[in-house]
Amino acid sequence: MSIAFESIKAGITEAVAHAGGKVVGAKLHKPNAINVKAIRAQVGMSQTEFASSFGISVGTLRRWERGDRQPQGPARVLLQVVSKQPKVVLAAFAA
Repeated sequence: MSIAFESIKAGITEAVAHAGGKVVGAKLHKPNAINVKAIRAQVGMSQTEFASSFGISVGTLRRWERGDRQPQGPARVLLQVVSKQPKVVLAAFAA
């Protein structure tokens, strides 16, 4: 068989073993929770202002702040950047 097939087969076998509770060499990466309410407070905006400024629905923002859901994908990255450089992000959105 090809090297690619063997690699895929090994990965699937390891994933199945991990799902079955066996200790394998796989690493599980779980991102830390984002405190959206703290980020919004840091920026000094109301929920409506924050949601509008960053293209997020108010309902989604509220679910994040209550902890019902966590931001995923690009929203998560945006919030990370806002937490580190809020003025730069706001300036980029204003341009």
